[in-house]
Parts: sequence; structure tokens; C-alpha cells
Amino acid sequence: MIQFVVSILLFFVIFFGIAFILNMLLRRTWLMSYIYPIIVIMIVDNIATTQYFKDPGDSFSQLLTRVVNLTPVDITILVAGFVGTIVSGFVIKFLRKSGYQMF
Repeated sequence: MIQFVVSILLFFVIFFGIAFILNMLLRRTWLMSYIYPIIVIMIVDNIATTQYFKDPGDSFSQLLTRVVNLTPVDITILVAGFVGTIVSGFVIKFLRKSGYQMF
């Protein structure tokens, strides 16, 4: 149970930080929220990315099988990372509205 709570906090903080830094550098508020599903695919599958281009039918069917077989614990942890990217976007928008121009 402790590992579950720590994992949720870790994913939230990691993806909040990555999204915040990307927002500062690229000035695209919701970019990381759009990229996050690709990152989830890279976390969930055990397939090389080039396999999606070499054998798309088999690769996507294996990916679908892995996504369907995710446990509620895994889904909760991955959703916590997505929430971190969304919260980062709102924080950046608030900071820009407050007058911080470097954000």
C-alpha cells in the first residue's frame, strides 16, 4: 500500500516537473498533455518503437492486449502522471496571468 501511494506521488511530481520545464522552454502550455499518451504507450508495451512501423498489425494488437490487461493500480498510477501534466498547465497559465513573463 505504501508503494502504491509513493508511486502515485512520484508519477504526479515527475510529470508535473517535466511538463513545467517543457512549458517554460517551448511556451506551449498543453504540449505535454498531448504527448503523454505516447509516453504511456512506451511505458506499457514491451515492443521496440520500430516494430510499430515494421509490423503494425501485430504490434498494435499486442499493445491493445497489454492496455486491456492493465490492473486498476497501474491505471491509477498512470492517471496520476496525466493529472500532473494538466496541473502543470494550469500553474503555468496562472503564473503567466500573474505577470511572470519568463513562463
